[in-house]
Parts: sequence; structure tokens; C-alpha cells
Amino acid sequence: MIPLIRPFLDEAELQEIAQVLSSGFLTQGPKTAEFEQRVAEHIGCKYAFAMSSCTTALHLALVALDIKHGDEVLVADFTFPATANVVVQQGARPVLVDIDLDTFTMSPDDLERKISSHTKAIIPVDAFGCAANYDPILAIAEKHRLPVIEDAATAIGAKYYDRFCGNLSTIGCFSFHPRKVITTGEGGMITTNDSVLAEKIRLLRSHGGVKTGAWFQYEAAGFNYRLSDILSAVGVAQMAKLPMLIERKRLLASLMSQRLSKLAGVCLPTEPKWGGHIYQSYVILIDPQFDRDKVVTEMRARGVEATIGTYALHDQPVYQRQFGYQAGQLPNSHAAFRRSITLPLYPQMSESDLDLVVDTFKAVLSQQ
Repeated sequence: MIPLIRPFLDEAELQEIAQVLSSGFLTQGPKTAEFEQRVAEHIGCKYAFAMSSCTTALHLALVALDIKHGDEVLVADFTFPATANVVVQQGARPVLVDIDLDTFTMSPDDLERKISSHTKAIIPVDAFGCAANYDPILAIAEKHRLPVIEDAATAIGAKYYDRFCGNLSTIGCFSFHPRKVITTGEGGMITTNDSVLAEKIRLLRSHGGVKTGAWFQYEAAGFNYRLSDILSAVGVAQMAKLPMLIERKRLLASLMSQRLSKLAGVCLPTEPKWGGHIYQSYVILIDPQFDRDKVVTEMRARGVEATIGTYALHDQPVYQRQFGYQAGQLPNSHAAFRRSITLPLYPQMSESDLDLVVDTFKAVLSQQ
């Protein structure tokens, strides 16, 4: 079986973990601070806070921005449910925004149409390692005086023109799940240049406590969203590999696209005008005459793992029941949800692996 993804791990991660284990300091500590510093320096932001996941990062971003019951938050619809679930968990209403099919990212036109007097924040999503189109999104946000939370879960090392994702807006949120370009197993990161937000995040991440001498004074009802030094040790080793991993994934994506370029009924991922795509996932669209679910099932049966791109949130039962959305209401996101396929792409792949993926995909399509 060719898997969808295989994390790139070697002796460097073991050495970093061994240092932590021998130190006896296993929870959030000096190795986490080193991981945070490496991420902040890489993307060029002032503050970075390691978190237990990107989901907790997104949630804490909303808390830090005082999003509360009755508020509306505009969320890109084509995304993993966590992006909007955290809005619901704050008692706010997720207002789902359609996407542009060429990048799978938030449509600035649909965004502006959906701003209301209740709108308090915007959450674009950098889809599959491709930055959203931030110039118009940030212009709309500035016009309406709205903060922007960048869901950069898939986009560590990706760029929008000459700036790194996670350093494009009010707050950035990364994931280090094993499907991402670098991983800590589970884990996330909040990044910002706002000193006031940074202090709130620092306070709320660890129970709301401020150390005064030998113990803590609790200033807020905070959370335990910390990342351990064991997982941060993996992150430190992974950050050293990030440029190499991105270069390799971009090369493999180019080779995959060359092999699929003449295949009828398939729309390949493209580099947007702002560049910087890191191909965290290689996601294609197939024409409606093909049964996407059968294609995925048959590819797996033949030893090549494939899956959907991600989810159209407005098509999910919980968002239909709770907020009245109907399937197909956001047509581009709906089409992407029904027609997208993620093919295997990971740094250890050989060209013969690529050939097997492509040959299997072509064979399955030819039988439709």
C-alpha cells in the first residue's frame, strides 16, 4: 500500500527527545521555548506560542479576541470542521463563505457580501499548503475594522508573495498533525505581532496563572493548551528539515502534474499568482461524470491510498441542523467537496511510486 502521507523522521528527532528525557523536564519548558523561537524566526513574527493542537490554537485566538455569544465569525466553508467548530464552542455563529475553485480558498467577493453588523472576525483557510488571497481579504477586514485569524494549519513555510503564512494577519494558527509538512504527532502554534494579544494568549494558554515568586496568581479562568517538551523536541528537529521537505514536495508535485497533465476530466492543482504553494496535500478535481467515492474506494483496493480533499461545512448535518444551511448552498465549496481527491505525496516517494499512483488512478478512471 502506498500511503497518503508518511512523516519524515530520523535520528535527529530521537536525539532531541533523548535530551528532553535525560533533563527530566517533560512538560512545557525550554525545548518548547526553542521550538517557538524557531517558528517565529522562520516566519518573521514577534511572538509564537506552542499549543496542544491547531484546534486549541484557533479556539484560544477567538478567546483572546473576545469573541462571544451572539457574535458572527466569517469562516471559509471548505475546511476541516475544527475551523468552525471552535466558533460554535464560543457561542458565536459561523457564517460560512464560499471559495474560489482554482485555489480552494476563501472568495473575497462572497466574504464581503456576508459581513453584517454582528461580524466580529474573519477566518480564511490556507488550503492544502496554498495561501488564501490575503490582499483583498485584509482590505475588506480593514474597511470593516475586523481582526483576521489565519487558519494556516497546512501552511508552515508557505508564502503569500514575499511573506510567510502565519504572519499575514492579526493571528496565525498552525497544525503539526502527521499529515502536515512537519509534525510533532499532535500540536499547534499561535503566531502574532500584537503584544497585547500575545500577553492574553500567554496567560490563557496555561490556566490563567501568573507566577509571582514561588507560586502562581490566577488572573483568568484559562485553559491547559500547552505542548510538552517531548513533542516540542520533535518540532525542533522537524523545523531544521522544513526547507528541504518543502523543496522535495514541490518537486514531487511538479512531477505528478507532468504525469497527469494530459488526462481528460481532471483539474490539477495550480500555483496561484502570489506563489508559495508547498503542496501539503496534492488535491485534484475530477469532472462530475466520474463517481469520486468509487474512485477513492477502488484506488485503495488496488493498494494506493486516496481520500477526499476536505469538507464543505455547509453540507454537514450539524451545520444544517444548527444553522439552517442546505447542501449546495455554497456552490464552489459543494463542488470541491463532491469532486476533490487527495493523492499520495510525501518526501520519501520515488518516481516509481509516482508512476504507480498515476497508473492506478488512470486505470480506475478508465473503468468509470
